Amino acid sequence: MKKTACLSLLCVFMMVSCSKKTIPAIEKTKPAAVAPKNTPAAVQPKTETIPERKAEQAEAPVVIPPPIIEPFSSPMIVIDETGKIITSRNKLPAEIASKVDYKKITRSFTPDQRQNLIYRFKMVPPRVLFVPEKLASKSAKGTYCIYKKKFWYWKKEDGLFYLDETYYQ
Repeated sequence: MKKTACLSLLCVFMMVSCSKKTIPAIEKTKPAAVAPKNTPAAVQPKTETIPERKAEQAEAPVVIPPPIIEPFSSPMIVIDETGKIITSRNKLPAEIASKVDYKKITRSFTPDQRQNLIYRFKMVPPRVLFVPEKLASKSAKGTYCIYKKKFWYWKKEDGLFYLDETYYQ
């Protein structure tokens, strides 16, 4: 019995030790960095050089242009769920910024409303959004936007979109 156990243990040890393969280290060159999509347009293009492979072959530096960002290409959060101002007046278009009264719109959800939203939707959406005209839809009731495929926001007189009250009432 002892011989069988020792022999099987020896065989297992040999199989484990022989199954490990040694792979020589391969020298990898670092790929050129890609600029993130949501960088401001004022960022200067970065210049990176790719390391030389051989002394005889020298490559030219690679210039990565900054991404082209359209202004207001997505809804911007103006007031978050806690009532904090996320987008200041100077980041909004001039015609809307002149109408906005932050003293009136900076309110957070009550604890009961917050619990209701978390229970129903597993998240608390922002209270006020700025939505560009090309992303807004129109109906007989008014101009609206659907945020994250869940929440309906309606446009008010000041040009901002407010969360539909049926979500938190």
